[in-house]
Amino acid sequence: MPAARDTPPDFAPLVARVRDDRDEAAARTMVELLYPAVVRIVRGHLPRRVAEEDLTQEVFMKVFARIDQWRGPMPFEHWVSRVAVTTCLDALRHQKRRPELRWADLSEQEVEVLDQVLQDHSQASSGDAVSARELAHKLLETLKPADRLVLTMIDMEGRSVAEVQAVTGWSATLVKVRAFRARRKLRKAMEALESTPQLRQQKAVV
Repeated sequence: MPAARDTPPDFAPLVARVRDDRDEAAARTMVELLYPAVVRIVRGHLPRRVAEEDLTQEVFMKVFARIDQWRGPMPFEHWVSRVAVTTCLDALRHQKRRPELRWADLSEQEVEVLDQVLQDHSQASSGDAVSARELAHKLLETLKPADRLVLTMIDMEGRSVAEVQAVTGWSATLVKVRAFRARRKLRKAMEALESTPQLRQQKAVV
């Protein structure tokens, strides 16, 4: 992969060479420059049972198939990010969505983390942090693809509303409203787990 650059690369000449001349060398350079950003999006929104490399290749296939659609002033890398996000959303929609997270899906550590979160416990070990992230991913899988996308980008990847706008094309208001509603749905999913007999029994023992 190419070394990090202080300024963004100028994709316009590469796009022209790919679009007008079908220049394979330009296409390879474009993939090398864009690969880190694309694979980061794919890894953050990869459906279960879908190979990372397969979905990444699908993104680039769509980029080259639709390259005639890109026009300024949107930066080319932002346009590619939108293609990547849309491809991930399509893959998530085609995946059979589970209506709820079952108790049997949780590991013992995840159960403990869930109890800590619901009881507002502030202390957690590094192992708990890993379990909390796994639990978060499992809870996110219960959401609709767009809701899962916005929470992953904002709450787990630390992206700003403006960054989410750039890669999704949504308005700032839509990003904020969708994030608010998705967090509420996620809380309901956690509360549903809290109400299971297994967790109540565990608390009674403790």
